[in-house]
Amino acid sequence: MISKFVRYIGTGGVAAIVDVSGFHVLLNAGLPIAIAASLGWLIAAFVNYHLTSRFVFEQAASRGRFLQFLLGAAAGLSINVGVTVICATMIGIAPMPSKVIGIGTAFVINFFINLLWVFRAPPRGLGPAP
Repeated sequence: MISKFVRYIGTGGVAAIVDVSGFHVLLNAGLPIAIAASLGWLIAAFVNYHLTSRFVFEQAASRGRFLQFLLGAAAGLSINVGVTVICATMIGIAPMPSKVIGIGTAFVINFFINLLWVFRAPPRGLGPAP
């Protein structure tokens, strides 16, 4: 699990860069904070799924698993966007640092959702019947 977590940090780092970059571009295009944060996350989720499938859990990407990934990530999205908006509008932290705080808060939760649900290995000894 430690090896997977370390690799997840790498793939998550790439996704975070995509997320923050997308957020920055969308925010500068005049979109509201919540919409820019959501769209930045969605773009990053696509990138993150493909990197995580291949480099962390060493499984082939599939539409079904991607949908499962998105469902599991919905909790992370709500935490990410919620923390971003709260930090920026209620606490008064600038939008970019608020977004980084939102990403960090959701990161660990997303790892365990992926480990325990999306990319869960089948139980040992329960292979196909002869």
